[in-house]
Amino acid sequence: MTEDFPITGIVSVDLVSTDLDRHADFFRDVWGLTPVDHASGARFFRGTGSDAYVLALLPGTSPGLAAVTFRCASEAAMQAVVTRATEYGCTVSDGPAASARPGGGQMIDLREPNGCLIRLVHGDAPRPADPVARDRTERLSHVNINSRDVDALAQFYERVLGFRLTDRSAAMAFLRCNSDHHAVVLAQAEVEGLNHVAFMLPELEGVMLASGRMRDHGHDMGWGVGRHGPGNNVFAYFVDPEGYVVEHTADVLQVDDGYRVGRPQDWTWPPGRTDQWGIAAPKTDACKAAQTAVGFV
Repeated sequence: MTEDFPITGIVSVDLVSTDLDRHADFFRDVWGLTPVDHASGARFFRGTGSDAYVLALLPGTSPGLAAVTFRCASEAAMQAVVTRATEYGCTVSDGPAASARPGGGQMIDLREPNGCLIRLVHGDAPRPADPVARDRTERLSHVNINSRDVDALAQFYERVLGFRLTDRSAAMAFLRCNSDHHAVVLAQAEVEGLNHVAFMLPELEGVMLASGRMRDHGHDMGWGVGRHGPGNNVFAYFVDPEGYVVEHTADVLQVDDGYRVGRPQDWTWPPGRTDQWGIAAPKTDACKAAQTAVGFV
């Protein structure tokens, strides 16, 4: 693992819920996250890992991605990112300030060029990890963001946030901030916004079991089960009750500086195939529509 990333991992996403109780029930009872007690209007959820929370649901009138939170390696790293963001022309909030969210720490917000709110945190307190449960989320895996100009946005992540490009397919750029193949994926689209959010499970069997739980509760699969090309991870996509595309994933490729960055010609499939295994059915129309339906708040 490379040790000099200013950002060391993705922590959480904030999503807007039009029906907070129903949405919270889904993530607790069906998706399998654990509620975190907190005195606020938001609903926080954790996985089995050490992050204080991986998901925040905020009340609102229409779905939207409200924020993506990343953890900084140090206070100095956070300040360096903020300085570069300001020079890049990003709007940066005052701070950093003490976070009132689970885990605490110091937090500051910045708005990336396409409009997504990025939250940086440092010094948040880890929680004692639960025993591994193979069909339950350990942590957040990645967020996939739609962009009209993937290469320009990838430059922002590299130059300002210190991410590194690991692969570039015809439609997507994959970027990392630790040994995981990617923490952020940028997808070419006609709109700016959220494509999907992926939650990390401990093993392939867990993805299968968690997908079965989704089916038991009446949620049809939008795409999968399959194995991606870039990242080599197992995937299963669903559309949640608010219209967000959510992914169970596992087996994400671990890389270091010796990894050769892939190019579009490295990631092609025979006609009709959508994954490495060749068993995933084509993505449903409902899933494809949902992947471009959610904007930024």
